[in-house]
Parts: sequence; C-alpha cells; structure tokens
Amino acid sequence: MLIMFSARPFLRSLAYRSALVPLALIGLWSCMPAQGKTLVVGTDQELKLPSAAASVARAGDTIVIEAGEYFDCAVWRADHLTIEGKGGGAVITDKTCEGKGLFITRGNDITIRNLTFTRARVPDGNGAGIRAEGVNLRIEHSRFINNENGILANPSPTSTITILDSEFTRNGKCDRSCAHGIYVGEIALLRIERSKFTDTKAGHHIESRALRTELIGNEIVDGEAGTSSYLVDIPNGGSLVMTDNVMEKGPHSSNPGIAIMIGAEGNSARTGELRFSGNTLTNHTDVATVFVKNWTSADVVLDRNTLNGPITPVSQDGYLLHRVRGWLGETIAISKRLIKIALFR
Repeated sequence: MLIMFSARPFLRSLAYRSALVPLALIGLWSCMPAQGKTLVVGTDQELKLPSAAASVARAGDTIVIEAGEYFDCAVWRADHLTIEGKGGGAVITDKTCEGKGLFITRGNDITIRNLTFTRARVPDGNGAGIRAEGVNLRIEHSRFINNENGILANPSPTSTITILDSEFTRNGKCDRSCAHGIYVGEIALLRIERSKFTDTKAGHHIESRALRTELIGNEIVDGEAGTSSYLVDIPNGGSLVMTDNVMEKGPHSSNPGIAIMIGAEGNSARTGELRFSGNTLTNHTDVATVFVKNWTSADVVLDRNTLNGPITPVSQDGYLLHRVRGWLGETIAISKRLIKIALFR
C-alpha cells in the first residue's frame, strides 16, 4: 500500500514554532533590568550634586560620585541603580530630604557602595543616613557616622537588605523616639557581614523586625564611650543566626544586663531558628549580663561561643510575666472595642 505524506502541515507547524522564538526572547528581555548609562557627579561635572543625578537617573544607571563633601540629600526613585563613591572619599552630610534622611531609596534593587553618610538630623529625631523604602537594598564598603539612625528601613515583606564590609560609628539617639545603628521594619531578610558597629548612643546597635536576620563575622562593640542598650534586638521574634561575631558590652551601656534580646514586643514574626556559633562576647560592665534573653517559645542553640566575664548564656527570666501582661493588654483592648460598639449601636 502506498501512503501519501504531505509536508505542508509540518512546515506550517515549524514556521509557527519558529515565530514564537523571537517573541519569547522579547518577553525575556523585557523582564531583564535595563542596561543604563553612567552618570558622574562632581564639582567639575555637569551634575554637581547627588540630587541632580537622582532627578535624571533611569532604571539600570550607574551613578559615580567623585570625592568631596556634598551638603546635599537625594531621593532615588529608579530601579536597579548602582550608586558608588569614587575612591572612597565621597561624603554625604548635613542635609536631609522629606524629613527622613540623607539618601532615600525608593526604587527597587539598589546597590550603594564606597560612600560616607554623616550627621543626619531631622525634627522628629529619627533621621537616617539611608532611609530604605523600596524592595531590596545592598550596601557595600560604606560608613555611617554620627547619624540619628545609620540605616532605617520601612516595612516591606518581600525585601532583602544586605550590608557588607561597612562601618557604623556613633549613631543612635533616644529623645522623642529611639534611633539605632540599624533599624529595619518587617522585611524578609536582613543579612550583615564583616561590618563594624561601635560607640552606638542610647539605642541598639542592630534592631531587626525581619522574618530572618543573619549576622556573620561582624564586630559589635560599645567601646569606652558607647551607651547602647542591646547589642542586637529582635523585638517581634523571627529567626536569628549569629556566627563568628565579636561583641562587647561596654562600661557605659544603658542596659548592661542584656546583650541580645528576642521577643520583647511579642512574637508576631514566627520564630524558627535561633542559632549562635563561634561568637565571642566580653562583658565590661560592672554587673552580670545575659548573652541571649529569649522571650519566645523557640529553642536557643549555642555552639562554640566564648563568654568573657560574668555572663549567663541563655535566660527566659520574665517570659511568663511578659506573656501574662501581653494577654491582659490584648483582653483590655478587645473589651474597650466591644464597649464602644455597644454604646454606639
């Protein structure tokens, strides 16, 4: 039997599939970050100030800031920006935008490196070297000196903030409200590596409401002049992993009894992993301190930590009273709402 075969359907199918290839590539390219320009900021450049660059920056641009002091602030609205100081001598100082900070990062996926942020002050006492409002921020080789907050990050549930090889010195303040070396709201992940925190004033070196916080190979010390409260505060719970950090409670700490606090304001972020390995803590206060005060129901795992001075490794003292107070507060709040509803029906 002779079977006739027609090539036309096959060729039509091949042509259709071939037509889909460039369409698929166009879709892929549309999802990729734009390949931007390089904008240079400097006294001898067309763009004299960071704010001038911020006003014209587009997605994917790189902004290079030449060495010098810039009495300026900037709001970065474009996505996928890289903002870097040339040679490490660029200083942003003394002027804040929107009553918030020296830099406000409103775009997503921004990288900042080789810059110094200093003397951020605002009327409500909560000014920041960098105020992070977008999704995902990466900081590299930067310094935050004598600000109210070094970095202050708004809640953003899917955001990751990564800080590498940076320095936080003499930040913090407790006046109308408390400011800190770093304070992040409810984000997915805060990761800090190989960075130094010293001489923090009144607030905490690091306060994180992130679902997960990872602190790796940092130096977190009060020093002779620091008056910080906690070295690390995880107020709402959430996972905390600390590895190979060097820490010190200084003689002038405003809260000498606790180094790391977890769950002081409840456990709204589900606490999973609490792991501390290879850390060193030295107590230079005149009272005993607690390495990890845990007011969550999660277990603390300690491995190869070195504790110098009068230090209790882990304590849950006050946890039950804290839970009772929290329950009473919630009960009273609910009762007030029910009474108000009944009165105004």
